Amino acid sequence: MKELINHITEQLLPAYPKDEANALAWWIAEELTGLSRTELQFGCKGTNFSSHMQEIETIIDRLLHFEPIQYIFGHTLWNGLDLKVTPSTLIPRPETAELVERINLKSEILNLKSQIHVLDVGTGSGCIAISLKKAHPEWSVTGIDISPEAIEVARENAKRNGVEVDFYVADILSPSMGESEGASNLKFQISNFKYDVVVSNPPYICESEKVSMKSNVLDYEPSTALFVPDSDPLLFYRRIAELQTRRSPNSKQGEAQPPKPLFLFFEINEAYGPQLSAMLESIGYTDIQIHKDIYGKDRIIEARMAR
Repeated sequence: MKELINHITEQLLPAYPKDEANALAWWIAEELTGLSRTELQFGCKGTNFSSHMQEIETIIDRLLHFEPIQYIFGHTLWNGLDLKVTPSTLIPRPETAELVERINLKSEILNLKSQIHVLDVGTGSGCIAISLKKAHPEWSVTGIDISPEAIEVARENAKRNGVEVDFYVADILSPSMGESEGASNLKFQISNFKYDVVVSNPPYICESEKVSMKSNVLDYEPSTALFVPDSDPLLFYRRIAELQTRRSPNSKQGEAQPPKPLFLFFEINEAYGPQLSAMLESIGYTDIQIHKDIYGKDRIIEARMAR
């Protein structure tokens, strides 16, 4: 085992720092055997990798071309979930798990007495929607994405993680918000749904930022889920926030129900926190808060709107 890990690490050193190369080596060993690192180190000294050597060399070659290991193996472990990922979906990041945690810990949401309806815009692999549904089985959760391929992945991820989430193909920028032809053959109209929580990790990297990005992201992850025009970096945030101001009312005519607030949560580009906050305030949102991620960068914004 030690020889194998050293072999893989040394092969990867031209392209990766030593710690990262070593971590990738262990990841490969765990994936091919189905055993944990602890089991490999202490419980299975006689594990035979000879039958895997050709596969290991192929994986090393793909990593040397900076293909993400999550795409090589077709899945990733994230926030307690085993998620399928493909080049049609972003690879879930730790920062997005922090976004989910903000919603999970929001006492004002947890204290709502009636059914809670959640909309995840730009759902991708479905990681946010599925994670929220896993934590709160009683919630009604919907995810939308412009990519039919991503929606198929999200639906598969919901099944493999044992939750029921409604996923639709929809373009948030489209005036009609209609679903294209897809497996469900249903129509999604945002105005027909009454959401209490709207969450999104939309495209927020400006085109001009490409020059500083690594090839494992630029060459492999879907650009439509990453980039926004330099001329309008708040494009998706504005659209999502404005659509919610035109949503259907919470209660039917004649029903005496106390109004519920709308809670908005975004993952954001650290460079645009103040501008986004000002934009949300101009639309009518209040209680706007910006939170830093584990790396100390402005990464999450939350707001609410009375209705």
